[in-house]
Amino acid sequence: MKLMRTEEAVGQVLCHDITQIIRGVTKDAVFRKGHVIRPEDVPVLLSVGKDSVYIWENDETMLHENDAAFILRDICMNENMSASEPKEGKIELTADSDGLFLVGLERLRAINSLGDMMIATRSSGFMVRKGDKLCGTRVIPLVIKKDRMEAAKKAAGDTPIMRLVPVKPKKYGVVTTGNEVFFGRIEDAFTPVIQKKMAEFGCEMTEHVILNDDHEKITAAIMEMLVKGCEMVICTGGMSVDPDDKTPLAIRNTGANIVSYGAPVLPGAMFLLSYMDDGRPVCGLPGCVMYAKRTIFDLMLPYLVTDTPVTKEILAGLGHGGLCL
Repeated sequence: MKLMRTEEAVGQVLCHDITQIIRGVTKDAVFRKGHVIRPEDVPVLLSVGKDSVYIWENDETMLHENDAAFILRDICMNENMSASEPKEGKIELTADSDGLFLVGLERLRAINSLGDMMIATRSSGFMVRKGDKLCGTRVIPLVIKKDRMEAAKKAAGDTPIMRLVPVKPKKYGVVTTGNEVFFGRIEDAFTPVIQKKMAEFGCEMTEHVILNDDHEKITAAIMEMLVKGCEMVICTGGMSVDPDDKTPLAIRNTGANIVSYGAPVLPGAMFLLSYMDDGRPVCGLPGCVMYAKRTIFDLMLPYLVTDTPVTKEILAGLGHGGLCL
């Protein structure tokens, strides 16, 4: 930094806070470190006794914190997001729509390992609402080497490290299985739970049948719902490994591509996820979804209602944090 006469410092960057004291009113920084001095700031600086100010001495190898903050913004920002104006090297991103928030975790870790900069995000894989804060980025020193920011861009790769996938409300069908419900021995308490959870995403149940544990009937019901235009089919009940639980067999017999029968989540280990060739999901929900407040279904729904394909790798990764509390 160097000392410069205030009248000559327009366009320069302050290296320190400037405090203004108005008796009985305020004692606070009237200008913050990193502020770019404007013509209208000169009288204010003179009024607080600053005939000279320390400013950042320009160095072609360095970037001011706010200029570097724009680079971090571009590393993170994708469609359906808005950015704040930079302040003290910090920019925040917010959601422009409801959707599934996803972060490239390995790339995020690589950037945060560089030092002198940081990106803090919400947890990946969860729903956000319009207006929610998604992340905060900050360049930590007042100035930073340009080559450090080039390293950050290289670590980020060619695409932003964050995605926000908007919700696409579905018309879905529910196949309720189980002799106990089919023969009226107990009331169907499962379907209302499904409807409530799906309604949170604007989804509508257009088909519903109750069947006994006959795998051929269950298969036929799934296929009929798909023919009628259901964008997703959910089967409830009959998902355990007991010999008389036939729902997994029925789903397999539709020709669906099974991603996994089983997930490292409690409650919800007996969850089945499959996709038809056209991408429509067919799910088998274990009984825990009916009575537990949070289960595998809550973790999967954001993916299913945003048409974000779920892979075996995604499911395997749910084990960390998969003990639902």
